[in-house]
Amino acid sequence: MSTIFSKIISGEIPAYKVAESDAFLAFLDIRPLAKGHTLVIPKKEVDYFYDLEDTELADLMIFSKKVAHAIKSVVPCKKVGTTVIGLEVPHAHVHLIPINAVGDINFSREPLQFSADQMTALATEINTRFQGDFPR
Repeated sequence: MSTIFSKIISGEIPAYKVAESDAFLAFLDIRPLAKGHTLVIPKKEVDYFYDLEDTELADLMIFSKKVAHAIKSVVPCKKVGTTVIGLEVPHAHVHLIPINAVGDINFSREPLQFSADQMTALATEINTRFQGDFPR
């Protein structure tokens, strides 16, 4: 099975990438709940989050932590919320969402819209922070 995320990993579908390693990829959600809403995925195609091997799951969360710090350094927010739902795409993934209140993570809300230029600029800024040494 080849998911939309696998097609993003292979480059068949473009994405606003914010961070990448040999095993993981983080990119801006194109239907964001907040500015900076990012998806973090393993490059290995696994449907169910908890079917990841223990070391893969731990490494995914450590990678997500670094991405979350980069997001928080760019997008003004109290915290970066984390959620795993896993119903919308059959490929394990983590949502990292800048939040200021609990209700900010509500997937029934209309997603925000940003221009391609805004998304590119934001992805570039987060990636710069991800790669650099910044205060945590």
